[in-house]
Amino acid sequence: MTRKIIFLDVDGTLVDYHNRVPESAVRAIRQARKNGHLVFVSTGRSRAEMQDKLWEIGLDGMIGGNGSYVEHEEQVVMHQLIAFEDAVSVVDWLHERGLEFYLESNNGLFASDGFRERAHPVMNEYANRKGISSLEAQEEATAEFLDQMIYGADLYRDDLNKISFILNSYQDHLDSKEKFPNLVANTWGGRGETALFGDLGVKGITKAHAIDVLLEHLGADRQDTIAFGDAKIDIPMLDYCALGVAMGNGGAEILAMADMVTDDVEEDGLYNAFEKLGLIQSK
Repeated sequence: MTRKIIFLDVDGTLVDYHNRVPESAVRAIRQARKNGHLVFVSTGRSRAEMQDKLWEIGLDGMIGGNGSYVEHEEQVVMHQLIAFEDAVSVVDWLHERGLEFYLESNNGLFASDGFRERAHPVMNEYANRKGISSLEAQEEATAEFLDQMIYGADLYRDDLNKISFILNSYQDHLDSKEKFPNLVANTWGGRGETALFGDLGVKGITKAHAIDVLLEHLGADRQDTIAFGDAKIDIPMLDYCALGVAMGNGGAEILAMADMVTDDVEEDGLYNAFEKLGLIQSK
C-alpha cells in the first residue's frame, strides 16, 4: 500500500469529550506508523495545549492554531503569528469592553486577570454541551482547562497564534470582526449566537493551507492524504485531502460532505476507520 499522510483533528476526533484518548486510537496510530504511514494532528490547539499524553502516542508532527503552525519531527516548517501591533490593539480593546480572554502561544496560554472566575461557569457549560452531563465531570474538565493558564504575565506579546475571549453577547464577536478586519474572527463553543467564545487569528490561515505547506516540505502528494474531523472548521481540511473522514459524533455539515463517516470517537471510530481503510493490517 502506498504510504499515506494522515491528519487527525484532536478534540472530538482523537480525544473524546472527557479529554481521554481511546486506547484503540493509540493502537491504530502506532500500527499505522509501523506500517510506514505518517500521522499528524491538525488542531485548533496551540503547541502549549498539546499534552504529553498526545505526543507519547507517537506522532510525526502537528498542524496547530487551525493552520498557523506546522511542525515535522520537531522541526518548525511554518509559523505565522499575529503582528505585535495587532495583538496590542486586541488586548486593549478586550480590556476596554470588559471581556476576559486568553492568549494562545506556543510558549503558553496567557490569561487576563479575571479569566479564571469568569470562565468557570462558561467552561462547565461547554463541557455540558459536549455531552459531559455529571457536574463532577464538568468540574474536572473545567479545572484541567483553567489550570493550563498562566496568570499575571505581560499580555502585550509578539508570539501569538490566536486570541480567544468569552462572549458577553454575540455582538462582541460581530464587533470584533468589524474592529479588526485584518484578522479572521471566529466563534467556538456553540453554533451561531449560542457561541461561548470568540477568537481572532491570522487571516488566510486554514488547516488546508497548512497541509499544502507540509506536503511541499515532505515532497508528498495530495492524492495520498487522509483527513479526520468532527467540526465545521475541519471541512476545508476534509475537502482538501484525497479522502475526508467524519467522526460519527460530527456536526451535520461535516457528515454531509465527508467521503466516509466512521463511528463515534467514544465507539472506536478512529480505529474502525483505520482498519476499514487498510492502514493497520499487520505486515
